[in-house]
Amino acid sequence: MKRAVILVNLGSPSAPEPGAIRKFLSQFLSDPRVVEIPRLLWLPLLKGIILPLRCRRVASLYKEIWTEGGSPLTVMTYRQAALLEEMLHQTGAQDVVVRVAMTYGEPVIAGVIAELRTQGVEKFLLLPLYPQYSGTTTGAIYDQVSHLVEESRYVPDVQVVRQYCYREDYISALANSIREHRAHYGSADVLLFSFHGIPKACIDKGDPYYEHCSYTANAVAEALGLSKSEWHLCFQSRFGRAEWLQPYTDEVLVSLPATGIGRVDIICPAFASDCLETLEEIEVGSRECFIGAGGKYFSRIPCLNDRPDHIKMMQSIIAQYGF
Repeated sequence: MKRAVILVNLGSPSAPEPGAIRKFLSQFLSDPRVVEIPRLLWLPLLKGIILPLRCRRVASLYKEIWTEGGSPLTVMTYRQAALLEEMLHQTGAQDVVVRVAMTYGEPVIAGVIAELRTQGVEKFLLLPLYPQYSGTTTGAIYDQVSHLVEESRYVPDVQVVRQYCYREDYISALANSIREHRAHYGSADVLLFSFHGIPKACIDKGDPYYEHCSYTANAVAEALGLSKSEWHLCFQSRFGRAEWLQPYTDEVLVSLPATGIGRVDIICPAFASDCLETLEEIEVGSRECFIGAGGKYFSRIPCLNDRPDHIKMMQSIIAQYGF
């Protein structure tokens, strides 16, 4: 029986141009999982004001990080898939293929599954590249799988990995990446764990994301032997006027120099691949915040990306599902 693992990431625009940005953001921000404002209020605001104002600015940011192969997130996700398939084949799972799908943009989950079924694949495992579960991310993937099931005459055999933040090998990979970075560049006064934020209202309604982020940061800090004064948990990428998870990364960075903290390391554990939010928002924007407030040294620790221990962790997850 042929089997397939599908790595699922958020997605990226097809080009760093306003038209492509508009198409991508329209799909992304129209998802009720992402923005829970009533559709009759939100969609006219999105299409009439927000997209026209944001697309050119976002396009300019993407142009700063775009590569010959496309967006960094897309390029890295395909590289992760290739490395994972190679590792699976080397360890005896020659019947397993690894493919990539995106929640928004291309390739879509349903399309990837449909194509693989024509090739004789009968069993699917979706691995969302979100270590911490949130309805705004992994929940949206479950929605698409549910829609696929509803529309299928012969329902595909599909499983979804819900989260993997509690895994020891995930915590170990993060800790190893920090140790290696600090061994090469030196240790800062403080380590910031900056997670992508979500509206606080999501947590109030039962989303476990904050709990998962807090566990991740605490577990990595413990593995590194850090005291409470040597690290902070914070949240980035807030959008709109609603209250999001706090403390906000930019506010933490601005406040630190006044307390005598001049050197900061920062890592973004919620991202499996470096992307706009890490390469531009953190690397550029957060650096400017900290240095502008009087900080002396700012160092961003890369995402796990294509680290061998990251790919090995994926293989171990897959093995637990019989792949």
